[in-house]
Amino acid sequence: MAAACRSSGLVAVLRAVGKSAWRPGLASCGEVSRLIHTSYAAQRKNVAASGPEKYTEAFIKKQIEEFNIGKRHLANMMGEDPETFTQEDIDKAIAYLFPSGLFERKARPLMKHPEETFPKQLAIQWGEDKRPNHFLFYTGKQEFYSLMHDTHESFLKLQAYGDTLGSKDVTGEIAGPIEMTGLIWLNKEELEKMLVEKLSDKDYQYFIQTMERLVRLPHSSIVEEYVHKFCRKLEIQTKKQNVNPPQYDEHGRAFITAEGKRKTSHATVILRDNGKGNIIINGEDYLDYFPVLQDREQLMFPFQFIGRFQTYDTECTVSEGGRSSQAGAIRLAISKALLSFVSEVEVESMRQAGLLTTDPRKRERKKPGQEGARRKFTWKKR
Repeated sequence: MAAACRSSGLVAVLRAVGKSAWRPGLASCGEVSRLIHTSYAAQRKNVAASGPEKYTEAFIKKQIEEFNIGKRHLANMMGEDPETFTQEDIDKAIAYLFPSGLFERKARPLMKHPEETFPKQLAIQWGEDKRPNHFLFYTGKQEFYSLMHDTHESFLKLQAYGDTLGSKDVTGEIAGPIEMTGLIWLNKEELEKMLVEKLSDKDYQYFIQTMERLVRLPHSSIVEEYVHKFCRKLEIQTKKQNVNPPQYDEHGRAFITAEGKRKTSHATVILRDNGKGNIIINGEDYLDYFPVLQDREQLMFPFQFIGRFQTYDTECTVSEGGRSSQAGAIRLAISKALLSFVSEVEVESMRQAGLLTTDPRKRERKKPGQEGARRKFTWKKR
């Protein structure tokens, strides 16, 4: 609230000073500061005396008009173009015009757009007759319960469509379920910003469960536009992945080098294109180096996932660690090397499958006073 008062007070002073075509240096900072404090006190008294109507749409509209006038005067004071005067320029101008000794937060001049200063929630609650506009105002969460009402209407719409299909022979195309691939629900903070009101964890969880029920219905694509309001596209993380272009040897054969780690094991892989599917590990065939089938499957999984096993020749060098950790390190190195030979869609599929993620698991340390990391000593009565 104090921010709103200071903003309006500063605008009023700028309007008064701007009429005299003030320029930096023609008036002292003390005079301008005195005007600010005087206007601030008067504005605070007026706002405190006003009732709920101070947050009506007409009030916000008036504040925006005054803000634009004050910004124009401030731009004229600084000799700048009012049309290109940004919020950053406003802050710099205030820091230049007013003294730097105002350490008290309430005494600092402030000038921001009213939509950032005044609460958005209160701006739509009250009418000119000081009565709430929304019929769900006294529930305390009018926007949330209004959202639940709209969602229930979507359920009824889908139910009516299903009844229509059951009673008539439909010759046209039948609506199917919504395709949610690449979409994710808004988080709690984003939903609160959209509704302009606070939500509890229980309310947010109920919202997610309701929307998931709506999406699972067989003909939910009818309300696809409504559902997409509460979704956002899942950011493709592979765009942030640095993919090195393949190099070429003296025979013109493409190859790439990559590294991988797992526990204490460290692996280096040279992947060559136009191969026959040979995998050599520390000079041995992978069938001889890994006698356990599970370790071999670790190596084969990246090639099987993209369906190109007999396309590349792989030469691996691995050190330290056990067989399982060495297999995990080689698998990660092979996956990173394959990025240079596959498309962006396949890269994203590999990322979602976990092939590009380093396995963070390690052996848990032994705890003092017990036999192992979790195991306790056998209890004896005597």
